[in-house]
Amino acid sequence: MSLLMTMTNLVLLLSIFTLFVQVFSEEAALGPNVVNVGAIFSFDTINGKVAKVAMKAAEDDINSDPGILGGRKLSVALHDSNYSSFLSFIGALQFMETDTVAIIGPQSSVMAHVLSHLANELHVPLLSFTALDPGLSPLQYPFFVQTAPNDKFQMIAIAEMVSYFGWAEVIVVFSDDDQNRNGIIMLDDKLAERRCRISYKATLPPDPMAKRSDVLKELAKIQMMESRVIVLNTFSKTGLLVFEVAKSLGMMEKGYVWIASTWLSTVLDSTSPLKPETANSIRGVLTLRPHTPDSKRKRDFISRWNQLSNGSIGLNPYGLFAYDTVWMIARAVKLLFDQGSTISFSNDERLISLTGMDLNLSALSIFDGGKQLLKNVIETKMTGLTGPVQFNQDRFLINPSYDIINTVETGYRPVGYWSNHSGLSIVPPETLYGKKPNRSSSNQHLDSVVWPGGETIKPRGWVFPNNGRELRIVVPNRVSYRDFVSVVNGTNKVQGYCIDVFLAAIKLMPYAVPYRFIPFGNGHENPSYYELVSKIAAGVFDGAVGDIAIVTDRTRIVDFTQPYIESGLVVVAPVKKISSNPWSFSRPFTPLMWAVTAVFFLIVGSVVWVLEHRINDEFRGSPRQQFVTILTFSFSTMFFSHRENTVSTLGRLVLIIWLFVVLIINSSYTASLTSILTVQQLSSPIKGIDTLISSSEPIGFQIGSFAERYLAEELGIPKSRLVQLGSPEDYAHALEKRQVAAVVDERPYVDLFLSDRCEFSIRGQEFSKRAWGFLESSLSYKNMQNSNGYSVLICNAISPFYYKRKNDLQQMVFLRHFLETLR
Repeated sequence: MSLLMTMTNLVLLLSIFTLFVQVFSEEAALGPNVVNVGAIFSFDTINGKVAKVAMKAAEDDINSDPGILGGRKLSVALHDSNYSSFLSFIGALQFMETDTVAIIGPQSSVMAHVLSHLANELHVPLLSFTALDPGLSPLQYPFFVQTAPNDKFQMIAIAEMVSYFGWAEVIVVFSDDDQNRNGIIMLDDKLAERRCRISYKATLPPDPMAKRSDVLKELAKIQMMESRVIVLNTFSKTGLLVFEVAKSLGMMEKGYVWIASTWLSTVLDSTSPLKPETANSIRGVLTLRPHTPDSKRKRDFISRWNQLSNGSIGLNPYGLFAYDTVWMIARAVKLLFDQGSTISFSNDERLISLTGMDLNLSALSIFDGGKQLLKNVIETKMTGLTGPVQFNQDRFLINPSYDIINTVETGYRPVGYWSNHSGLSIVPPETLYGKKPNRSSSNQHLDSVVWPGGETIKPRGWVFPNNGRELRIVVPNRVSYRDFVSVVNGTNKVQGYCIDVFLAAIKLMPYAVPYRFIPFGNGHENPSYYELVSKIAAGVFDGAVGDIAIVTDRTRIVDFTQPYIESGLVVVAPVKKISSNPWSFSRPFTPLMWAVTAVFFLIVGSVVWVLEHRINDEFRGSPRQQFVTILTFSFSTMFFSHRENTVSTLGRLVLIIWLFVVLIINSSYTASLTSILTVQQLSSPIKGIDTLISSSEPIGFQIGSFAERYLAEELGIPKSRLVQLGSPEDYAHALEKRQVAAVVDERPYVDLFLSDRCEFSIRGQEFSKRAWGFLESSLSYKNMQNSNGYSVLICNAISPFYYKRKNDLQQMVFLRHFLETLR
């Protein structure tokens, strides 16, 4: 009996064991009841606190709906890295040992670079909405996915803001870590595409290790520089410290521009109210915030936030991205199950073979479904709290966009938006996605901004620096024609038309150009411009401002700006006024012309007589009558008053042609006579440069001008014929005393010379077309670029001052004389 009961119990136990084995096998086939997901953050940071609450809310919402994971539970395990890369790495290893299917994080890009190698080997996807380093390439790190807009787009937005406001140079202050450093590299590239540049990069220790002394040292340098546009790319603790120090240095006052990356918007959204000293230190700053479209789901979540967080911290966009990231993983896992896969792990033979060490590396297993889960994540198409969630072929979220906000006394206010679709706008980006992209400058708009110091007028963006080496600008110390450029006697002050143009052009430049004028010349005679140009080329001076002609041989050794006034060589000679007399009516034609005209009248009359006298009675009669008819007919055609009719066809044809010629002769005579009687007539044996070349008379030129070399080398005039003249008075004396036959000089000087001397005149046409410009040494420009970052290429600024009309110069001279008279 006892044996029978024992056998019965054994059979019963065997049946129960078989049943348990069968149930366990079925559950194993369906996968575990819990899906493990890890999260690595520093939960003492703003984004860490917000992410913790948001991920917990997402976990609860997913587990409350059994249909999402088929009755399985999602478990998000949190690991606090506490700002430590080492603890981040330890946390990742712990998650890999516990069959984790995905990891949210890490928070920093530094650890993202490290842990991505581990994820690549164990096929565990890493999803981060804070490690947004542009250098985290999906080609190098295929298992790393950024679930918020990459910082590349934030840098494009900042570059477009700089370009929109018309600033050419910026200074960047950033924490020296992978994410912020690579972001600045990207910003540099994007600014260069818009013809802007970074003039100085101030690096700080990685957040939160920066000390006040580190910040003070860099800001003190920046305070001495010319650019006043500062981009701050860091994290919250370092960023607030920078603004605190900047406020104490007076760098949050009028004239400064501060643009902060998205870290500042997280402070504004999640820290309320701000401390008064913090609020005062950030007033007038522009910052970016990831844009999330308005929706009912978003509003409902915002209304739940105080309950979820117990009022401990405010919600910012990265909390929304954290919530959506958890949902992305849950949907990808659900799809994995729907595809017939299970959650399983296998040992890595390479790790098993590593024996003889205390490290339990064999516990690290490869996620068999990791590649498929990654594929499901990348192909996600859903609508979350942040709007449509979808990746493009480069694995960036579609339609990246930012709010542009301005910190003001009462908090902050939006001034516009930026999107990769349409650039800067004052309407939400989602309203523009259905339209064709328009990135033209006329379509870029932002609302008014309150700048540091309470200014509403856009700052210039630069000042004259305190630490830059001044440009040594040489100025010709002229003795003659001082209206163009001159040095005030007994002082270092320079004045004149050329100086006025230079100063006006400097004001139009978008960056600072410190300079000082250095007179060149002994003050007793005009300096040699070829010697001046040689000193520029040798680097003795950095540039020159004055009446400097752009000549071919000079352009080979120095660089010229755009011309600001036309010039060219002309011939000036004495002229004699032709007085009127009773025979003035004969002056329109020369004697030869009168003779030729008379002969043609007789020839035409004779031709018509030959063609007509045999068939036309009016051309018949005695020889004397026929001769008189020829004369009267010929000369009466001058006034179209001939009485004889022509009957032959050839006669009429000759008459028509002749009447047309007579019309031209009459018109020319009338015009010439009118000019003679109404305009003062001047005569001179010098008709132009050709007359001078063919003669042997002496020719005057201005001391220091390129005219001497041009006349001797280009036109072949012997130097023995060339006479140096130093001033307008020397010109007049030499011409009046016949010491020179003519003077050859540049057109601006001649116009000024002739403005009050009517006994001389320009003879012939202007030759040797030239223009005036400012010049600089190519060598000194490169040195300035490498040292202080200055540029003296003011071509675009000079262009508005390029006078094309010949009377502009005379107007300038008369105006200057008028102002001097008023004084």
